[in-house]
Amino acid sequence: MHALAHGPEEPLHQAATRVIEAAAALDERHESVLDAVQRAQRLLEGTGRGEVGRAQVSYALLRTALPDLGDGLAQQDRAYSQLVESLSAYRRLLPSPEPAQHASNKSHGQGQKTRPHRDDDWAVAGERGLVALEAVAAGGVRFRRNAIGEDPYISREKAQWQEPVVFPQTVQRLVADGLLHQDITENVYRPGQLLSLTAQGEAALRDGRATTSRVSAALGRTTTRTTSGAPSDPAAVPVARTSLATPRSR
Repeated sequence: MHALAHGPEEPLHQAATRVIEAAAALDERHESVLDAVQRAQRLLEGTGRGEVGRAQVSYALLRTALPDLGDGLAQQDRAYSQLVESLSAYRRLLPSPEPAQHASNKSHGQGQKTRPHRDDDWAVAGERGLVALEAVAAGGVRFRRNAIGEDPYISREKAQWQEPVVFPQTVQRLVADGLLHQDITENVYRPGQLLSLTAQGEAALRDGRATTSRVSAALGRTTTRTTSGAPSDPAAVPVARTSLATPRSR
């Protein structure tokens, strides 16, 4: 509504109008696809109930319905792409928040530590920060947003189903803390903005891996002593930092 408050000749007004038109077109295409799916479903209901006599007629009609469904899906995909492009063009005309982000990254690069008790501390609690750095180091991790709703999410080219989840809030925190670089020259919708480690992020990853190794080794020694009958000494286990919630600046 704020964009439409500008005069019709203003670029922001025109961009907002294109977004509205693209959204309406996508909604219309979606309704057409739903209608085609419902028609195909009705044709197969008799066959699903075991009414063999209707199967031949249903299949004949289905051969006609399926191309319509395919065309509808193709048109819906084109409408979605048009909406994504319109949203991207609209957002390029909005005031950019990037200077503030660069200023934050610069201050961290000069040795400023993460502020304590931040609202997003949960995003780097436990091993979440280390998991994100490990994933980015493996390559192919992108920060993306849904065209509808603007919800952020992370896509991973090399992800396996059993791997830990990388939260978008974790990535945003690490970018703000100067541990990750987000390529803002790429479209945040498609293909997404590629993430990479900064020098500070590489150092934090090395620290995190070393800490994890030390803790695992200490736990292994403790388990061995306990199993062999020797009393375990809790004081002998080194205290190590296992979270990247407060990464050290290099």
